[in-house]
Amino acid sequence: MKYLIDDALVVTMDQNMEILRSCDVLIDNGIISAVGKLDAEQKQNASVINASGKLLMPGLINGHCHVPMTLMRNFADDMDLQTWLFNYIFPAEEKLTSEDIYWGALLGIMEMVATGTTCFIDMYDHMNDLVRAAEESGIRAQLSRGVTNFEDGSDFSEHKGLNEAIDFYRQWNGAANGRITGAFAPHAVYTCSTDFIKAVIKTAQKFDAPIHVHLDETRVEHEDCLAKHRKTPTRYLYDLGLFDRRTVAAHCVWITDEDISLLKDKNVTIAHNPTSNLKLASGVAPVPQALSKGVNVIIGTDGASSNNNLNMFEEIHLASLIHKGVNHDPLLVNAETALRMATTNGAAALGIKNLGIIEEGAKADLILVDMDKPHIMPVHNILSALAYSVQGSDVYMTMVDGRILFENGEFKTIDKEKVRYNIQKCYDRLFR
Repeated sequence: MKYLIDDALVVTMDQNMEILRSCDVLIDNGIISAVGKLDAEQKQNASVINASGKLLMPGLINGHCHVPMTLMRNFADDMDLQTWLFNYIFPAEEKLTSEDIYWGALLGIMEMVATGTTCFIDMYDHMNDLVRAAEESGIRAQLSRGVTNFEDGSDFSEHKGLNEAIDFYRQWNGAANGRITGAFAPHAVYTCSTDFIKAVIKTAQKFDAPIHVHLDETRVEHEDCLAKHRKTPTRYLYDLGLFDRRTVAAHCVWITDEDISLLKDKNVTIAHNPTSNLKLASGVAPVPQALSKGVNVIIGTDGASSNNNLNMFEEIHLASLIHKGVNHDPLLVNAETALRMATTNGAAALGIKNLGIIEEGAKADLILVDMDKPHIMPVHNILSALAYSVQGSDVYMTMVDGRILFENGEFKTIDKEKVRYNIQKCYDRLFR
């Protein structure tokens, strides 16, 4: 399909953060083929999207989430992570069926595409059902079957979770013309034994696959690891060799200055989840310190059960504000930095060079934002407007690989009423 996005205000997110006014963007077969003022010949045979009064930017990349956990939104609130996870979430997840995962994932994807997310990084269970939702919806995703094992041992060849993770990676990595990719995901240091982590590392090495892991999310995790291994969680995983793979480490709330240097040494990406970390009272990650050392930092929502939404514009807003407040420094994590954390930095974390930017040859993962809203006017500074004023509900259009997934309040690839009906059925069975 060939599209012409006509007369847009374009935030390219290129190295110079170039902003183009009254700009045309031509999309052909999922790729941006031209940017600028186009002549009549270039515009031939293209479906026109009128972008007057709207801003075009790269789609947002949700750097850490558990999309099917929409089913547990508003379920277990106002408690610490350990209580929340072990007393409420894990027991609830044991009841989930494949159908629950599928419909919960579709609900989460609906929320994401309606608020400007075009790609997400996820670890969960029942991944064949989550990936079915992702493939059908048209969204981009890096997915991994999260694995746990509390006991040490020399042989994990029969481990159910690890074998499912291997099968999933073999089947789905590179699927949907590369829109779906895989990774391996040892859940966390407190849910995986040392020998099991080594087995996951060996598996990831065999497939030359990346890693997705929760890291140093709480004081309890940090102190327990020190007591058990006499190392911080970061040093512990660093010494095991986990970070020799391309890694996204979620949370990193309690990392030390030395830990930050270790993460930088291995080019580990930190996935910052400000809302979830605040809601569970885990703390505030030292993002300014990590950025100052050159660590790649991205933004994630975490699951809707600990947020309680998947709205990346809300996370951008908070990721910028919170560090100014707790450090008493208004210059920290400025608007441009926060926006890069949700776009170009996410593309770098995924290892996709032609994503998260508007230029010729880039993937057409794009969103249009309606700037004609009272809470955005007047737009003295475009980047400030995006970071501090724009809301997820201002997204007019969401496109992935040149395919429109959401436009003017309408989902193009998902049956909203069917999802609503089935989510209610899941809720009634699980929680009533």
